[in-house]
Amino acid sequence: MAEEIERLKCLIIGSGPAGYTAAIYAARANMKPVLYQGAQPGGQLTTTNEVENFPGYPEGVTGPEMMMQLQAQAERFETDVRNGWITKVDFSGDVHKVWVNDEKEIHADTIIISTGASAKYLGLDSEQKYLKLGGGVSACAVCDGFFYRNQEVVIVGAGDSACEEAHYLSKLCKKVTMLVRRDEFRASKIMEARVRNTENIEILFNTETDEVLGDGQVVTGVRVFNNKTDEKHVIDATGFFVAIGHKPNTDIFKDYLDLDETGYIINVPGTSKTNVEGVFVSGDAADHVYRQAVTAAGTGCMAALDAERYLAAKDATFEVSTSTYN
Repeated sequence: MAEEIERLKCLIIGSGPAGYTAAIYAARANMKPVLYQGAQPGGQLTTTNEVENFPGYPEGVTGPEMMMQLQAQAERFETDVRNGWITKVDFSGDVHKVWVNDEKEIHADTIIISTGASAKYLGLDSEQKYLKLGGGVSACAVCDGFFYRNQEVVIVGAGDSACEEAHYLSKLCKKVTMLVRRDEFRASKIMEARVRNTENIEILFNTETDEVLGDGQVVTGVRVFNNKTDEKHVIDATGFFVAIGHKPNTDIFKDYLDLDETGYIINVPGTSKTNVEGVFVSGDAADHVYRQAVTAAGTGCMAALDAERYLAAKDATFEVSTSTYN
């Protein structure tokens, strides 16, 4: 026997700063939001050891602790926070349909997408080991560069984002070694010139990572190899940054929502609205520029306010059309 369809005013897909902030605002507006946390409850920030650039934490806070606090705040206003993730959607009709874990069907008046984006990594066992330990592997220089002041670091990547992050790190670190897999950059000429003209950035072309080295707790160096000569050598470093891109977690929406060439959801500029009425987006599922916890939280607020106004306008239209026939 099929499970009964659940009907909601507001469904939030994904947690993290965007999802939880949307939940706080939606709950305070009496929208009775239900939030599904997804495959990684709390989002990418749960893999961050220290967060020092989010307002309101003068002593800093760990990523997991911050997410627990945001969840508690959302639940304080009676947000229904649930385990599980959305595996299928259907936005083709007037009713927004989603399926949880390929089983439970939900129909929602409004949907706020906060599924985020996942950083791409090289996939080396040693890289993943120190990433999980929080011992020197990062995919966000702006988030974590501060912890490597006056130290030597390595960054992998050749695009505009990699150049931007390398330049950012150069202002904090004693030395930045940039590993470029090919014999040229993929970045724009202006970004390439910026790193080439920065004294404490060393660029190694045709160079790839063989292994991230460490003492079992923190990174101590990187063994690299030249992909033309196969020559290997070790670079002493306390930080290993990966800047090879992000993949937005938006695959299940591609048949219904407008996405850019990378997969980020395209929103109406200045709003959280998508091309489907009643469906809104917040956080890194749409933001490929800033990708910060505080900006994600801001767009979560926007999405909840846009959803509230959408429902109010819909109710007003219904009341007018009903009164016409009375």
